[in-house]
Amino acid sequence: MLPARVSIREVGPRDGFQNEPEVIPTAEKVRLIELLARTGVPRLEVTSFVRPDVIPQLADAEEVLARIDVPDGVALTVLIPNERGLDRALVHRDRFHEVNCFLSASETHNRHNVGRTVEESLRGLDRVIVRARGEGLRAEAVISVAFGCPYEGPVPRERVLALATALAAFGAEEIGFGDTTGMANPVQVGEFFAAARAVLPEIELTAHFHNTRGQGLANALAALQAGCTSFESSFGELGGCPVPPGATGNIATEDLVGMLHEMGVQTGVDLPALLEATAEVQRTLGRRLGSHTLVAGPVDWHRG
Repeated sequence: MLPARVSIREVGPRDGFQNEPEVIPTAEKVRLIELLARTGVPRLEVTSFVRPDVIPQLADAEEVLARIDVPDGVALTVLIPNERGLDRALVHRDRFHEVNCFLSASETHNRHNVGRTVEESLRGLDRVIVRARGEGLRAEAVISVAFGCPYEGPVPRERVLALATALAAFGAEEIGFGDTTGMANPVQVGEFFAAARAVLPEIELTAHFHNTRGQGLANALAALQAGCTSFESSFGELGGCPVPPGATGNIATEDLVGMLHEMGVQTGVDLPALLEATAEVQRTLGRRLGSHTLVAGPVDWHRG
């Protein structure tokens, strides 16, 4: 039996924009974020407090937070890479509600991504999560390459769940599992989320799939059937992992929402409004995006 409702965090303004080669003007980011915030999406990842020289696209994090105007009830998330990033973010504590921090399940990907061992990242995230919770912020921790690593191959489920257990012990209320380079398959995903629920019964478990090999929505369905009710996705299928080549975008939020609604699973998202936002970002970027629903439109059973 499928759940009646799921929660979606839209990550395009951070995970999607950070992979764009041309810097998007701050005013345009603000406009697009405000469009997304009025689609009914309950959670919205708006920026990241990474070093500006590492990801110039997100160098305007403070300005974006200061300028956006979103409806009450939309939880704003910022990505925090380390304690220095948290220090920057806390100056603007009244402008967001949740922090998202991350590490990789494999040593090689973690070193390529953040230049640290997994153990070093864990020690740093302990401090970040404890401090964030002390400020009254909700904390999510995402484990990248949770279903497979492009450098090391298969990642043992036990390793991923051990990391998740440690992050929960630090105080993370939500653990996300990222198929960062699209290596998961639906059988693997279903078995994984069933096992994760058994190990972490009180933690919100979130699925974050990329569509690198075209299996993103199939994996989302497998997670849903295993009881997962929290997903992350990106409008227009924007995004990807900046480390290995060929790691294309997240599953498109409008494709995910359309599929869920057709199956009777509610999201609270207004799909036509979301498609308008996606059409706007496509115009801003000046290229065709990977969203199928943007091209074909929602299913209309009343059309001749």
